[in-house]
Amino acid sequence: MNDKNITIRFERPEDHRAVENLIRESFWNVYRPGCTEHYVIHVLRDDPAFVKELDFVMEKDGKLIGQNMFMKTVINADDGRNTDVLTMGPICITPELKRMGYGKILLDYSLEKAAQLGYGAVLFEGNINFYGKSGFNYSSTFGIRYHDLPEDADASFFLCKELIPGYLNDVTGVYQTPAGYYVDDADVEVFDKNFPPKEKLKLPGQIF
Repeated sequence: MNDKNITIRFERPEDHRAVENLIRESFWNVYRPGCTEHYVIHVLRDDPAFVKELDFVMEKDGKLIGQNMFMKTVINADDGRNTDVLTMGPICITPELKRMGYGKILLDYSLEKAAQLGYGAVLFEGNINFYGKSGFNYSSTFGIRYHDLPEDADASFFLCKELIPGYLNDVTGVYQTPAGYYVDDADVEVFDKNFPPKEKLKLPGQIF
């Protein structure tokens, strides 16, 4: 897609509430009744692992339509090392423009910038049918395991992309999700009262 009206730039402090509302609208009732992602990014911005140089928003005709951000984390390698990697998200596009190519533009731009900054790999939870188009593969093909997941459990949601070719060649081990992603539901409820009321629905396909 070649859309000259698209701009990707760094998120600014004055964007914060609009970005949180965008995330809320995008994730509401998708993975659970309601959502937590808008509170997650609110918390992560103050986390030491947050990568400010990789905190992006996308605009179309001057209107906010998407965002993506990254966090530093590690793989606890089987040989005792800690290997530095990134994780990603929340990443979203405004609901009315989903499945139109904007998400891939934002994703590919973000990954290119992360590579330019010298980061070696990105691991996160996502759908291979979308993220595979941008070079992600199952993390199991790299010998990387998801923390606290039984060995016989389905790990097809856990994806990896090397930003430096061969970065994980001699690494096997367990990926650690940054602690900041784990938020208390009670805190989410309090935070959500700052936004317009929305109905929480239990829908097919939700995982929580």
